Formats: sequence, C-alpha cells, structure tokens
Amino acid sequence: MTNRRNFLKAAGIGVAAAAVPGLVSAGVSKAEKRSAKIDFKLGVASYSLRKFSQEEALDMTLRCGMKRICFKSMHLPLDSNKETIKEAVALCKDKGVALYGGGVIYMKTKADVDQAFEYAKTAGMDIIVGVPNHELLEYVEGKVKEADIKLAIHNHGPGDKLYPSAESAYNLIKDMDKRMGLCIDIGHTKRIGRDPEQDVKDFFDRVFDIHIKDVTKAEKDGKTCIIGRGVIDFPSFLKAVIKLDYKGTLALEYEAEGDDPLPGMMESFGYIKGILATM
Repeated sequence: MTNRRNFLKAAGIGVAAAAVPGLVSAGVSKAEKRSAKIDFKLGVASYSLRKFSQEEALDMTLRCGMKRICFKSMHLPLDSNKETIKEAVALCKDKGVALYGGGVIYMKTKADVDQAFEYAKTAGMDIIVGVPNHELLEYVEGKVKEADIKLAIHNHGPGDKLYPSAESAYNLIKDMDKRMGLCIDIGHTKRIGRDPEQDVKDFFDRVFDIHIKDVTKAEKDGKTCIIGRGVIDFPSFLKAVIKLDYKGTLALEYEAEGDDPLPGMMESFGYIKGILATM
C-alpha cells in the first residue's frame, strides 16, 4: 500500500505524464524521449466506455489525459458505411485523439474477415485486435498481406476455447506473415494462472498491442479492478516492457463500473504514470 501511495504521489494524479517522455507527443524533444527509453504510448480500449456514446467516449478519454483509442463496435459499428466511418475519423481528428485500431472484432466467417479489413482500411487503422476462428487464419493472413494492416489476436483467459492464452495464438501464427501477431490482455493472462510479464517476453516478436487491467485474483473468477489494487505486479511489468523496447500501445481496458468508469480509469492511469515517473 505504501508503494501504491508513493506511485500515486509521483504521478500527481494526472501531472506526471508531462514529466515522462513517451506518454505525450507534444512539447517533448527527441533527445528527452531517447533518454527516457520509453517508446510505447498509453491509450484506451473503448470497451471501457461501452455505456457511452462515441463522442462521450472520446471526451472521457481526453479527460484521462489520453490521446489514443481503439474503438469497439458500440462506438463505431462494424457494418458502418464509408461515410459514417469517415465522420468518426474526422471527429477523432478534431478532438485530437488517434484512432489507432479497432476491436475486439470476432471473425467466424470469411465475410466477417472481409468486413473487418474493409472497416479498418476505411478508417485508416494500423491494427485490428481480433479473434478469428482457427480455420480462417490463412484467409486472414492473405488479407493482412493485401491491406498491410496488422492483426493482433486477443486472448480471453479461462473459458476461451479459441485463444485462452497468448501462447495458444502464438503457436498458430508464429510461422505466418510477420504482421500476424498478438494483443496480450494481461488481466485474462493472470486469470488463467500465467505470468503476464513472462508471456510478453516469450512472445515479444509478435506483440503488437497490450490491453492492461488489474484483477482481484489469479483465478477464473478474478474481476477487473483499479490498477494497483489487484494482484498484477505493475512496477515489474512496466520495467520489462521498457527493457524490451516495446513501441506499441498499452491500452487500458477497464471492465469495472460500466456506468461510471471514469474515476477508476483516472486512478489507474495515475498509478501507471506514477510508476513510470519513478523509473
């Protein structure tokens, strides 16, 4: 608890981002960024804000001090026409939020795959966080090559028959195109009894995105909680991510308090910033 208080104090609950190069893009010199050795960015997986509209989700992301978002379908439906998608992209741009990806997107048919890649291409997304059925992986690989958009397979822990762990996905795509990769959800990783830090290390050559959350226990029934109040060792995890020179996004997927997630999200980001400010 003492360490947690220290990290929150270092964060200044929202102020420390300005002191940690790599967390913000404006007003930070390249020399400062290199000296910090932090090349990843923080962002939001919009499922955290599932009870709110697209514009509200963007505004709440900004209130957390974040400028990156991965849209879940409730904020930009997968069957949206090109005009609707472009309007969403324009709104993100107007608000200064980078729409870097979409997901989690489930793909059970080739039509689902086609739709996901057309959606991402139209929106100018860099990455699809997805869950394609195993038999579709070769077809997905073809789409990845054609569109030059990365696929990051998301693990869902206990009860997930397709990809319970990052390893289960990695073993299927390790010999495929280098743009076939992983979005490691560290909360679900912990719930299945695996070490999130070790999984990121072991499969790092294919880690394109990381969903961060804390959980109440390392068991199937572990629940999402405010980062720093659960069982994941975030100081150690962040040190490992920095040492690996991860260049992607750590996207908070906050599943608790769906009706009022903002306080928990803000405290979670404050804790993360506090840890980084002490490094």
